[in-house]
Amino acid sequence: MATMAGHEVVRVQRRTVALLAAAQVFGGIGTGATVSIGSILAVELSGSSAWAGAVATVMTLGAAVTALPLAALADRRGRRAGQVAGMLAALAGALLMVLSVVTGAFVLLMLGAAGIGAGTAANLQARFAAVDLADSGHRGRALATVVWAVTIGAVAGPNLIQPGAAVGLALGLPPVAGPFVISSAGLVVAIILVFAGLRPDPLLLARELAAPTAGPGGRPRPHAAGQEAAAHRDMAAHSAGADRAARAGIGTHLRPKPAGRLTTGLRAIRGSRMALLAVTAVVGAHAVMVGVMSMTPLHLQHLVEGAGMPHAGHASDGAALVIIGFTISLHIAGMFALSPVMGWLTDSAGRTETIMLGCATLMAGVAVAGFGQDSTAAVAAGLVLLGLGWSASTVAGSTLLAESVGQDARVVVQGVSDMLMGAAGAVGGAASGLVLSGAGYFGLNMLAGAVAACVLAAAAMARVSAHRQSAAA
Repeated sequence: MATMAGHEVVRVQRRTVALLAAAQVFGGIGTGATVSIGSILAVELSGSSAWAGAVATVMTLGAAVTALPLAALADRRGRRAGQVAGMLAALAGALLMVLSVVTGAFVLLMLGAAGIGAGTAANLQARFAAVDLADSGHRGRALATVVWAVTIGAVAGPNLIQPGAAVGLALGLPPVAGPFVISSAGLVVAIILVFAGLRPDPLLLARELAAPTAGPGGRPRPHAAGQEAAAHRDMAAHSAGADRAARAGIGTHLRPKPAGRLTTGLRAIRGSRMALLAVTAVVGAHAVMVGVMSMTPLHLQHLVEGAGMPHAGHASDGAALVIIGFTISLHIAGMFALSPVMGWLTDSAGRTETIMLGCATLMAGVAVAGFGQDSTAAVAAGLVLLGLGWSASTVAGSTLLAESVGQDARVVVQGVSDMLMGAAGAVGGAASGLVLSGAGYFGLNMLAGAVAACVLAAAAMARVSAHRQSAAA
């Protein structure tokens, strides 16, 4: 790659990462707003508190279901197409959220949540777009930069309630619809940024550079002495050329056939031990994190208000909400704020080593939260460690995945990984309620710790095997 395009590819890579990070900031606002207000709207529109978790569940399922189709679209037409399609779905979802408030239709709320979920899937896949052109020594940091940008949207979204109310009133809408109007505006900005700015498309350009002997129509390019200079001269036209190539089917030998993409992705993952470890790390860490995090607000509410005390809640409702909000904010900060550090560790210490560190941190988090379940401070500290462990495992696992399979199946494998990640979050969130009711908060944390320990063991075995192979060589 570097020998063909040199500093031009480096420049395109830096611009790609910066643009994706900026789009994440604007596009991620909708997710934060939906998470913070969705449960309130679900109860209000359905008339039952039993539906309080429906929005979060539908969002998670929406992300899981759309992950592979968005990856397939990116595989055919480039990262720009996949990102724009996901954000358009999120924009439609945000507008449906507004419409659901205006009409009082619960079904529109669910459809809106599914659309926001598709946007979440696109946000996740942006991290892979950041490494299409990155060299091996900087992949972790490039990926982590895009992940870090989610922090701003995640923090800004829950704080849109008051300014959103003012916007809603100014537009003649119910105040609770205002945050989704702001989210829609942010998504429009993100769509424009990606559609107009993600040129050349990093995936299509990476494929061109990875196939130096393939010319238009699959004919060999002449190996002239001035080939490298020509590559530099033509860099400005790569975006339009890459898009035309995608439409014409040029380079389709580099991509799997459209049929059986899930099978193709699973086969590629099974065929690479490191890819299997990467997916295991990402999926396992997500299941552990979601399982414990989703039940922590309920545990804190019981802890602050006094479990089994029928009338203890009303006087301390405000205190419980403050503690819950503060704890979840710290947890989100642990997940995203230090992701650049995790990227640096991934590049400097190694992918497998950082996965092991992440799993160990997850285990420490559930131990602190579980054994300290009677202390709000201990639970908060455990949630911070849980977020840090998730961050290390996800950044390192995603980086390892991006380089452990061939170019022909890479994008589809990434989509399968995100689909499994979303499914693990949905299953973990649903199962955690049953575990909490049967084994308590301590039992939930211990079960989560056992899952993290299994992933840690798998990573340790892979590391030992890799060292033996390198020693034998």
